[in-house]
Amino acid sequence: MSDVLDYLIKTRGEAMLPYFTFLKEAGKRLDPKTRDLISVITKVDVKTESGFKQYMTRALRNGCTPDEILDALLMAFPTLGLAKIVWAVDIILEMDIPEFRPENLGREETWHDILSMSEIKDNDVTYAESDGRSFFIYRENDLMKVYDSRCPHQVTDIPNLSLDQFKLTCPKHKWVFDIKTGKCIDKGKHPLKEFKHKIENDRLHVYF
Repeated sequence: MSDVLDYLIKTRGEAMLPYFTFLKEAGKRLDPKTRDLISVITKVDVKTESGFKQYMTRALRNGCTPDEILDALLMAFPTLGLAKIVWAVDIILEMDIPEFRPENLGREETWHDILSMSEIKDNDVTYAESDGRSFFIYRENDLMKVYDSRCPHQVTDIPNLSLDQFKLTCPKHKWVFDIKTGKCIDKGKHPLKEFKHKIENDRLHVYF
């Protein structure tokens, strides 16, 4: 939720909360993916960039694929028109989300060899890149967590320099994450995306 809406709810809750209740109730019989795709289309229709990024990110988080989002945009062509679809795709390209890259559309997820275990320090955070993605890897003895470097808010790629010991701060909207757990501890509420991983032949492999 934007800072403006958060402010209005705090200061004019009696007016704003019924509106949000209406939106929630209006779509409660739809499955989450369908509801999210409709929300994406509405934000494209009114050309609200921040809202489009927010709802597209939520759609991806709730299980929509990039192909489904693109299909929803094209299916809405009769009401959106080409100009608004181009506007939306231009934003997607600018965001450079790995899942939307042409070579990744429709691709089955698989295991990727990331780096040697000797390169991952104990009780520390390691930054790594592989196949167009970046990761933050936290290791504590036998415990290991592999997180996407992209913020769950609007998929901003968080640079390695944004890490302060075990706190990771997204430079765009200042969401703060505990790298040990992946939880958002300030500003937002969604955790970092965690990838499945395995160790083979003393090397870290990540599934994406």
